[in-house]
Amino acid sequence: MFDPNYKFTVVDRFLKYVKIDTQSDEESTTFPSDPKQLELSKILVEELKEIGMSDVVMDENGYVMATLPSNTEKDVPVIGFIAHVDTSPAVSGKDVKPIIHKNYQGGDIALPNGGFVIKADENPEMKDMIGYDIITTDGTTLLGADDKAGIAEIMDGMEYLIKHPEIKHGTLKVCFTPDEEVGRGTEKFDVEKFGAKYAYTLDGGTVGELETETFSADGAVVKFTGINVHPGYAKDKMVNSIKVASKFIDLLPKDTFSPETTSGREGFVHCVSMQGNEESTTCKFIVRDFDDKKLAEYEERLEGYAKEAVAAFPGAKYELQVIEQYRNMYNVLKHHPEIEAHAVEALKRLDIKPIQHPIRGGTDGARLSFMGLPTPNIFAGGHNFHANTEYVAIQDMQLATKVVVELAQVWEEKA
Repeated sequence: MFDPNYKFTVVDRFLKYVKIDTQSDEESTTFPSDPKQLELSKILVEELKEIGMSDVVMDENGYVMATLPSNTEKDVPVIGFIAHVDTSPAVSGKDVKPIIHKNYQGGDIALPNGGFVIKADENPEMKDMIGYDIITTDGTTLLGADDKAGIAEIMDGMEYLIKHPEIKHGTLKVCFTPDEEVGRGTEKFDVEKFGAKYAYTLDGGTVGELETETFSADGAVVKFTGINVHPGYAKDKMVNSIKVASKFIDLLPKDTFSPETTSGREGFVHCVSMQGNEESTTCKFIVRDFDDKKLAEYEERLEGYAKEAVAAFPGAKYELQVIEQYRNMYNVLKHHPEIEAHAVEALKRLDIKPIQHPIRGGTDGARLSFMGLPTPNIFAGGHNFHANTEYVAIQDMQLATKVVVELAQVWEEKA
């Protein structure tokens, strides 16, 4: 039973955090990819100290870590809670102007700027938010619920436990990471220093989501090299690499093989960028499937299309580079069933129906699981991530905060 007089801080924290621009930069080679992320990280360090957390540090890479010591005599596994400070490069996160739509009564939500509308028929989860208070932006930016909602929920959960010492728990660890949105959130994560045996990321969407299975993922880079000649003298000499790359893209299947034509457990190959000139053009892909073996099949097919494109332009060449990104975290989590079981128990105690389905994407938890820290993903309440129409309900964030608290109790009780 939660203290009925407790004033949750999750909303105030969230509204403060979203106003700090923390966009990561996928073209950057620094770490963090944009130092402005550190502005929020520094604030979090101070707030963690203020609420009474121990061992609060921010390392040279921008990872913020803290500890809530055990208050039980039981031998409880050390559990971690993780969220990321950065927001997506896809839509601006500067000068976010949050709006609270109180007591939502159904229907579309029109944002005042940019002509954006959150349509009820395209967001079926809104039917469960009647009477809720929904936070959006004014339409000029994304909101940043991905993943500042997760940060605020973890912060509020830790504060609640500190203010209610009668709730028994083992040692809890907290980490706020940079650069998740550009796929580098775990690049310099020190699992040993973090000190948790198991962890949970709070980075999901709909209330009840508990994600223990992700895509396996590779990146693929196909570089085409042509022959550049002054266009005034190019007759029978020039081989334009842009045309070779265009031929290659045109060879890709139209009704399968891509995200817009697949669903469920189907994998895909997705071109995320094409840049170049007459001399050289590079196509970047992400390759996804739940089955590791299929990744190699997709990459072999990509190479086949590259060879066919080059054959159509004598003198052209190609290079294919494959970069492993992450693997399906279920391959690790299946060996630790208690992690999922305890999360399901926490949800059910709060009368939340668990929603368990494979993620058609990935989480930092996927990489962390293979780094020795088994880490499934729990909902944080946000929707329409990476878009101007992003939104989150206050009541859903409060529920996520309660899940953090309940999880800590379940692990202590089951020890």
